[in-house]
Amino acid sequence: MQNIDLYNFKGKKAFVRVDFNVPLDENGNITDDTRIRAALPTLKKILSDGGRLIIASHLGRPNKNPDPKYSLKQILPRVSKLLGVEVQFAPDCANAHAEVDLLKDGEALMLENLRFYAEEEGKPRGLSDDATDEDKAAAKKAVKASQKEFTKMLAAYADAYVNDAFGTAHRAHASTALIAEFFPDDKMFGYLMEKEVNAVDKVMNNIVHPFTAIMGGSKVSSKIEIIENLLTKVDNLIITGGMTYTFTKATGGKIGNSICENDKLDLALELLAKAKAKGVNLVLAVDAKAADKFDNDANTQFVDVDKIPDEWEGMDIGPKSEDLFADVIKSSKTILWNGPTGVFEFENFTHGTRVVGAAVVEATKNGAFSLVGGGDSVAAVNKFGIAEGVSYVSTGGGALLEAIQGIELPGIAAIKK
Repeated sequence: MQNIDLYNFKGKKAFVRVDFNVPLDENGNITDDTRIRAALPTLKKILSDGGRLIIASHLGRPNKNPDPKYSLKQILPRVSKLLGVEVQFAPDCANAHAEVDLLKDGEALMLENLRFYAEEEGKPRGLSDDATDEDKAAAKKAVKASQKEFTKMLAAYADAYVNDAFGTAHRAHASTALIAEFFPDDKMFGYLMEKEVNAVDKVMNNIVHPFTAIMGGSKVSSKIEIIENLLTKVDNLIITGGMTYTFTKATGGKIGNSICENDKLDLALELLAKAKAKGVNLVLAVDAKAADKFDNDANTQFVDVDKIPDEWEGMDIGPKSEDLFADVIKSSKTILWNGPTGVFEFENFTHGTRVVGAAVVEATKNGAFSLVGGGDSVAAVNKFGIAEGVSYVSTGGGALLEAIQGIELPGIAAIKK
């Protein structure tokens, strides 16, 4: 494994896996270029060294090849503008040898969407709904076999491999993990990936206590592995968002029409018992901002979280819970935040998430390390304009969640081998 800072790309062709899976409007215009900007330091380093840059990414979930709706050609002008050079384009990622061979030092080329080929993900396509298990197994085996050739072909374009796509690091795809074995002495993390890996390592392995994790989300079932892993590491675990009401009902509370996983009540009780056994302070809301319907303009009232009236539903935490959460957060030295406290998409129910965000910022100012990750949390800190006030905002949703579970991510492991 190489260090990108110390590596000289002069005259070398560098295959850089980025995550340019950016949101587009109905006309193919980029609505948020954060992911492109995040990769610029790595791309500019290669060009400034005099390297020959090959940019590779996926976009969306295409089911055919080609699919204009998911063509990376749509984002080429923005990438060229941000990078400061005219980026050339290869319309077929699996047949780009001619375009690669024409590259000169300091020039850049973007490959067409890697996922136009089923071999990138290693998943078969085009199976009918009535396909038998044997048909599915045979199709999967065939794609896996051709995936090796696809990976080898991508590797043949370059002299060095750089993975700067943390958002796909949890996938063992051709361009995110398998390709690395073709570059035993010339593989490395990009600057963005390096930051992500270091941030996760800091909150999971190099912890300064007290360590507080704030876990939001609607379903306990989707966070069970994360919560169980965190219970072995944290001092405080704040469970908030829709999960609140499953825990509240499990302990005998009245939750009205609030979201609840009725089949996970026993699981909620088990997690409470595990937290107690491990000496973890598991913090739940004590009051809620309840609404008479799921609407920004609904009638609202503050009530005890275990006494929500019939036909009403909890939409955010209340002022007592805000104070409770903020006090815990402000006393922390390591903070992991994944998930808002309520339906923050509605302005009427943003206050709890705003208070949590402000507490994380204050703790960070006082020396805490704070990592914010997960789509909704990232959206919240951006919406509230506080991203600069936390230590690190992760670009990886699923990848970050799997890392928090303690799972070794294929894209990271392949570089470290």
